[in-house]
Amino acid sequence: MADQISYREYTGESDLPHIMALVQTELSEPYVIYTYRYFLHQWPQLAFLAIPADSSVPIGVIVCKQSMHKHVSNRGYIAMLSVNKNWRKRGVASTLVRRSIDVMKRNGVTEVILETEFDNIAALSLYESLGFIREKRLYRFYLNGKDAFRLVLAVPPDPDQPSPFARYLPIRGPLPAYPIDDDDDDD
Repeated sequence: MADQISYREYTGESDLPHIMALVQTELSEPYVIYTYRYFLHQWPQLAFLAIPADSSVPIGVIVCKQSMHKHVSNRGYIAMLSVNKNWRKRGVASTLVRRSIDVMKRNGVTEVILETEFDNIAALSLYESLGFIREKRLYRFYLNGKDAFRLVLAVPPDPDQPSPFARYLPIRGPLPAYPIDDDDDDD
C-alpha cells in the first residue's frame, strides 16, 4: 500500500499550511508558526511530506534538525512526526523516519533523539521497531501535563563515508614503519 504514496522534501512556504494542519490535528503539543519556521528554514532537507497518488494534500510529515550537541556529537532530532489517522498502519511514518535518518547519516549524525508521550503506544512501538531505545522519562514534559520518554538511536559510522574528523588527524596514509630492535639487552 505504501507504493501508492510519494515522498518528497519540504519545498518552501507553500508546504507550511499543510504541515501545520497535520501537526495541529494529530499531535497534542501546540506549536506557533515560528517553531515550524525555526526547523524548516534551517533544515529544509530534513523535512519530508507523504502525498497519496490521487491527491496533492499531504497525509504525513516529519520535521527534524541536525546540529552539534555540546560540541561533541553530531545529533539529529525528530521534532514532529504526524500521519493522518486514515493513513496509519501503511508504513508512512516509518518511511518518513527512515528518509530523514538517511539524510542525517549522509551528514555524519552519530545519534538521533526525540521525545514522545509516555502513553503513546503506537509511537513507542514505531520508534522501538526502528532501533530507538528509551533513554529516560521526562516528568510533566508536555504542556498538557503528560510525561514523555526521550528516545535515542545510536547511529554507527558508515564505513563508506569519510570521517568528518579526518582533517584533524595528523597522519594521512599508512603509518610509518619503525625499526624493531630485537636486542633484549638495555646495555
